[in-house]
Amino acid sequence: MLALLSLLQTGRDWSGAALAERLGVTPRTVRRDVDRLRLLGYRIAATKGPDGGYRLAAGSELPPLMFDDAQAVAIAVALQNAPSSGVEIAEAAERALATVRQVMPSRLRHRVDGIRFSGSAGEARVDPAVLEAVSAAVRDARTLRFDYAGSSAAPRRVHPHEVVARDGRWYLIAWEPEREEWRIYRLDRMTPRVPTGPGFPRRSLPTGDPGTFLSARFKGSDDEDRWPCVGRVVLDLPIEDVAPWLPAGEIERLSPASTRVSVGAWSWTGVLASVARFDAPFRIEGPPELADAARALGARLAEAAG
Repeated sequence: MLALLSLLQTGRDWSGAALAERLGVTPRTVRRDVDRLRLLGYRIAATKGPDGGYRLAAGSELPPLMFDDAQAVAIAVALQNAPSSGVEIAEAAERALATVRQVMPSRLRHRVDGIRFSGSAGEARVDPAVLEAVSAAVRDARTLRFDYAGSSAAPRRVHPHEVVARDGRWYLIAWEPEREEWRIYRLDRMTPRVPTGPGFPRRSLPTGDPGTFLSARFKGSDDEDRWPCVGRVVLDLPIEDVAPWLPAGEIERLSPASTRVSVGAWSWTGVLASVARFDAPFRIEGPPELADAARALGARLAEAAG
């Protein structure tokens, strides 16, 4: 019906046979869908004879979509933000926004037209067909086979459990039965093979929810969302100069000119790097491993400078 309506909006007369051919249906289906569109309020004129056909009646207005102000704003923001989603749907989203805008009441159309912003599109783009295939395998709990870019190994075979979007990239969390372990794959590197394999029993993620599991793996942990190395230091800077640049750490004001921070990283040297970038004096409170790493790093820096 939507495809039929799109053809009728071109402003030309369409014979029933021509519409049936374009839509890949029978003339009877065309007549039935025209009647349904009329019931929905679309004024479709029909003329008989060799030159007759269907067309949207002259001067008719399409019924407005029933969106309140909040829904209209949400649609405009979501569709305009499509390029930053990481899925290759920017052109389709632009056409969808134009279609939705066309049938909105003028008041909501004016609000939507006022929403304009620029987003950043990530370099890794996911084919919508890949997202659909992987999501269907997750939904139906079917074994997924796929080739993985950058790997010369045979096609992977996994039990897909969750699809997660994070920072413009899409990830699959899956159980790999051959290795008996949880793995994470990027969808932009996957090429699914069809058909999917047999069903499998679902497992519980070690952290409970997929977002926490993904964060934990990015920090080098299997079962807890935490960094393997966490250090405490006191920076000779006011908290106002530290907080905007350390969103992931714990921050405490000690005085107007000093701030205690707890910083996590993959290594103790990584913790020091996070602190040193403030380019201000600091004192290490613990743990001892962080102090040892500072002495070792200091020696390497002195040698490099010499």
